[in-house]
Amino acid sequence: MALIRSCAALLLLLLAASAMAGGIEVREFDDPVMEKRYRDLTASMRCPLCENQAIDDSDAPISGDMRDRVYLLLQDGQSDIEIVDHMVQRFGEYILYNPRLENRTYLLWGLPIALVLLGTIVVVMMVRARRNASAKALSAEERARLDALINRERSS
Repeated sequence: MALIRSCAALLLLLLAASAMAGGIEVREFDDPVMEKRYRDLTASMRCPLCENQAIDDSDAPISGDMRDRVYLLLQDGQSDIEIVDHMVQRFGEYILYNPRLENRTYLLWGLPIALVLLGTIVVVMMVRARRNASAKALSAEERARLDALINRERSS
């Protein structure tokens, strides 16, 4: 009797888990190239609700709506650029994982390059300074003091 109860409880648990799991979206494409474009587009857009998840991975309702919109725009024959422009107009620049190069994103794109160049300049200056410091000859006073120390060590 206990075995039947535990099996029934397990069956109910499995049914509840499958009901909680979201439905699988089925998209039909006549052309494998169009399917690849769909996958690429949905992987390159961020869910506005989720922190950092692409719309193709997200279970959020808004991501489902975005996937539907991308699918419909692809079926209408729009190009990838037109689809991305439409989605940005509707949801904002935040949805793009790779922001566009515009006046307001120059700092975002240019700062890493500028930091690498600055770091290279600093390293080159440090290497030159060390090379110059080690290449300096001893003054007469320093040479005499060094000779005195060496003679004192030899005589000990």
